[in-house]
Amino acid sequence: MRRAVCPGSFDPITNGHLDIIGRASRLYDEVYVAVMINKSKQGLFTVDERIDLIREVTGSYGNVRVESFHGLLVDFCKQRDIPAIVKGLRAVSDFDYELQMAQMNIGLSGVETLFVPTNPTYSFLSSSLVKEVAAWGGDVTHLVPPAVLERLTERVAAR
Repeated sequence: MRRAVCPGSFDPITNGHLDIIGRASRLYDEVYVAVMINKSKQGLFTVDERIDLIREVTGSYGNVRVESFHGLLVDFCKQRDIPAIVKGLRAVSDFDYELQMAQMNIGLSGVETLFVPTNPTYSFLSSSLVKEVAAWGGDVTHLVPPAVLERLTERVAAR
């Protein structure tokens, strides 16, 4: 079975994330979405809320599993026999950072990193930008799936 992981914080998951996950799900038999736990950061959504949202919006893929992780991504991969990490690249600046991570990961464990160029429609998109625009009342309907938009609107209104 060919396995890969798409890691990130996904706070919240965007259409750009879904594009990369969907493309990976067509290439691999099983794709894990690994939701990073960073105890030093307070997210807009809890890790459990992010997992639920991701499961909801990736349910139609059929071969996507969603789990959280804390620590080294390569340990997550080793524990699940995952030989590949799939990462989307939006710009050259992403490549500079991600190349260093990829080289470290292969050196630590032999886990390969596959870089997928982001669909140009989403080349500017990040969770941080979505949250900021939503907080100021901007329209993010075209940036996130409907289920995420609903929860995001509720959360921003509550703050």
